[in-house]
Amino acid sequence: MGGDGGKDERWLVVRGRRWHRQDPDPPEDVAERLLSHLGRGRSGVRAAHRAGEDPAPHRRRVDLAKHGLGERGEPWWEQTPTEKRARWSGALAALEALDAEG
Repeated sequence: MGGDGGKDERWLVVRGRRWHRQDPDPPEDVAERLLSHLGRGRSGVRAAHRAGEDPAPHRRRVDLAKHGLGERGEPWWEQTPTEKRARWSGALAALEALDAEG
């Protein structure tokens, strides 16, 4: 991303708060898997709240997915391609481990 236009693509402003946008570089299948985990995690948080249960396990899924997508943690635009691949691969491995736990 060159010039000032790239900086605008790095951030999303919601109600005056600035958030990292999703990293545009993960392969489509990887991004789809991470987004699926994100949706499942968010749904789980809502369901846990409705049931009066602890939403922490579901929040963990949301956090891992957001890190994998580059929305949290070290800014994706400061990472090398190798670091980016390690970020999303590590997040997917951790998310799949959550699924294996039950």
